[in-house]
Amino acid sequence: MRLTPVTRRTSLPLDDRAAARPAKLPDDNALKKKTRDLLDRLADLQARLYAEQRRALLIVLQGRDASGKDGVVRKVFRACNPSGCQVTPFGVPTPLELRHDFLWRIHNAVPAKGLIGIFNRSHYEDVLVVRVHDLVPKSVWSRRYDQINAFERMLDVSGVTIVKFFLHVSREEQREQLLERLTDPSKNWKFRAGDLDDRALWGAYTKAYRDALTRCSTSWAPWYVVPADDKDARDYLVARTVVETLESLNPRYPKADPKVLKLRRKLT
Repeated sequence: MRLTPVTRRTSLPLDDRAAARPAKLPDDNALKKKTRDLLDRLADLQARLYAEQRRALLIVLQGRDASGKDGVVRKVFRACNPSGCQVTPFGVPTPLELRHDFLWRIHNAVPAKGLIGIFNRSHYEDVLVVRVHDLVPKSVWSRRYDQINAFERMLDVSGVTIVKFFLHVSREEQREQLLERLTDPSKNWKFRAGDLDDRALWGAYTKAYRDALTRCSTSWAPWYVVPADDKDARDYLVARTVVETLESLNPRYPKADPKVLKLRRKLT
């Protein structure tokens, strides 16, 4: 099984059934083996991308609270050499960021050629949180879909390949994860009262996500919906899509300069 990009014609119920582990996936042991193989392949491809320095890869992770964004960063991208990988979390904008256009802080974090950049939340907060909590007028946030598409098109033309994942969890799975944050002392710090406010707006967020995914999934920056209730399935599907994207870029180690190779004689 592989993920398919969202299109404007895609039916996106984003209900609890869509968050469940897909029946087509193999059993746990086989799936973990496939994921390990994919991570080995990811490590090789990332090394080639870093050496080649012709393109960058930008991974966007979005999802409701406790959907597993940190888990994907930790479990999938652990395969990457930290020298060639950068993770950027986006929280509430600072006063300085609010004095700029909404894409200013995003553009500053776009990975340079040779790097894999991972956004934990992203510019899509400005058509999600901003919309649901009515932080700006509809006349403002409704224009941002086209602005985002144009921005991502510019990045693609400039050599940044973009892949976007919506980690889709059910309401029950989120409840269990939030309870764990409240009961596990090592995870208490992750919980905020606003998580419950957002949970109460589940339906409004579903509509906002549906619009963002369908209106901003393009050939140059596709959206993928990842069933995320099962962590092993989530990690496998993300890893497979990232590996297939890198394979399509076909990064290669640069050919050595003949003059450099001649220097081997001086090492004898």
